[in-house]
Amino acid sequence: MSGLRFDKIDIRILQELQQDSSLTNQELADRVGLSPSPCLRRVKALEESGIVDRQVMILKRSELGLKLTAYIQISMDRHTPDRFGVFEEQVNSFDEVRACNLVTGQNCDYLLEVVVEDMEMYHDFLLGKLTRIPGVSGVQSSFLLRSVKENTSLPLNHLM
Repeated sequence: MSGLRFDKIDIRILQELQQDSSLTNQELADRVGLSPSPCLRRVKALEESGIVDRQVMILKRSELGLKLTAYIQISMDRHTPDRFGVFEEQVNSFDEVRACNLVTGQNCDYLLEVVVEDMEMYHDFLLGKLTRIPGVSGVQSSFLLRSVKENTSLPLNHLM
């Protein structure tokens, strides 16, 4: 935890903001039982501590026509820093990739989450971008049928 200390009000503030970062300071203060000034000071202190990465708006993919989500296991031909660096640089430039993680314990090196309009666009992404990256030696895809749980919040109970 890098020596950071949180009390119950700090944790409550973080929980509320993880659910809805668009809350006004007054709304947040009401929810956590503070007056607005101390609430704002605590939020600023939490932001300055470095634990807040960024604030974003979460969009509905289906409403934007992004109906296909693929989880792709990528195997690399060589495990060298140069090979991994080239792959990571290329993947970071692809808007379709929501997440790219270097993993262990699988028969792959990377696990990607990719969102596209349909199977045709997936095909174009796979053959036109992903498999053209030097070093990619294997690709195995799985497709999302239904999302059972999707959450952007981190658990904070261990901080109490």
